[in-house]
Amino acid sequence: MKAFVMKEIGHVGLVDKPLPRPGPLDAVVRTTNALICTSDSHTVKGGIGPRENLTLGHEAVGVVHETGDQVRGFQPGDRVLVGAITPDWGDLASQNGHPSQSGGPLGGFKFANIKDGVFAEYFHVNEADANLAKIPDEVPDEMAVYCADMLSTGFMGAEKGDIPIGGTVAVLAQGPVGLMATAGARLRGAGRIIGIESVPSRQKLARFYGADEIVDFTTEDVVERVLALTDGQGVDTAIEALGADATFQTAIKITKPGGTVSNTGYYGEGEFVRIPRVEWGVGMADKTIATGLCPGGRLRMERLLRVLAGKRLDPTPMTTHTFHFDEMERAFEVSDKKLEDVVKVLIRF
Repeated sequence: MKAFVMKEIGHVGLVDKPLPRPGPLDAVVRTTNALICTSDSHTVKGGIGPRENLTLGHEAVGVVHETGDQVRGFQPGDRVLVGAITPDWGDLASQNGHPSQSGGPLGGFKFANIKDGVFAEYFHVNEADANLAKIPDEVPDEMAVYCADMLSTGFMGAEKGDIPIGGTVAVLAQGPVGLMATAGARLRGAGRIIGIESVPSRQKLARFYGADEIVDFTTEDVVERVLALTDGQGVDTAIEALGADATFQTAIKITKPGGTVSNTGYYGEGEFVRIPRVEWGVGMADKTIATGLCPGGRLRMERLLRVLAGKRLDPTPMTTHTFHFDEMERAFEVSDKKLEDVVKVLIRF
């Protein structure tokens, strides 16, 4: 089969690999649609260390090709979604309510990290009964694939943000995760949502998904503007959706005492992320910092698919580019270098 791999740090390409085989509890899925994530770029640049001929990608849907002899809920031919995070459900962290951390910090993150990812004609899924979800007939593949990561991560930002009904929310950065955090904040009942973004096309999408106000950090001071919009109080919830030290500090500064900073960002550079001391109330302002890794698992995926089937949300306006798998190298370049006003790149197999 063909697979798109990180050959080494800084180098990618299409190669031939053998078809994976399932263990007793596992499945092999034939890929039909996939999405490229900024995390793939972080990986290629060395964000998780050196890798050799590692298949990239963690957002995909497909059709079950083969199952292990102990898989009960799925069979060949089923149209399925798999989360970007595929936990080990028997692990103590999973039993303690933190499956994304099974096996250690970020241990549920297997695709394109400790095992081959989904940018291949076929890919392997561990613990199929717990990590696959059947896609409803009314949800097309190109929509369902957003549940693998973007909806799951963005919604997590809203969920962990402890948004009060009618509360104020700021979402810092309106990339795909930030846009879904904005949509999630609206679904959670936020009364006012402030999107922080400079790119006009993303500002437009932010309004489409629920932002009431847009603050452009290239033309105005974000802290001053957000405080002005909230009568000097700050927001109940700030969702950091970029993964930058400066943005994280801004999130602390614009959150009111007793509020929550919900972090979805991937901090791929530097040894430390700084907390501004005074705005943190020198450690005593009752500001909660919540973190998390994209939730995975069958139950999570089924709930997200229900949101789509019920027409509560349509993520497909984020798809700005579509390529066939044969064009993967160009597709990755467009996503990696943020060419042509890209938001999200869909790959068809």
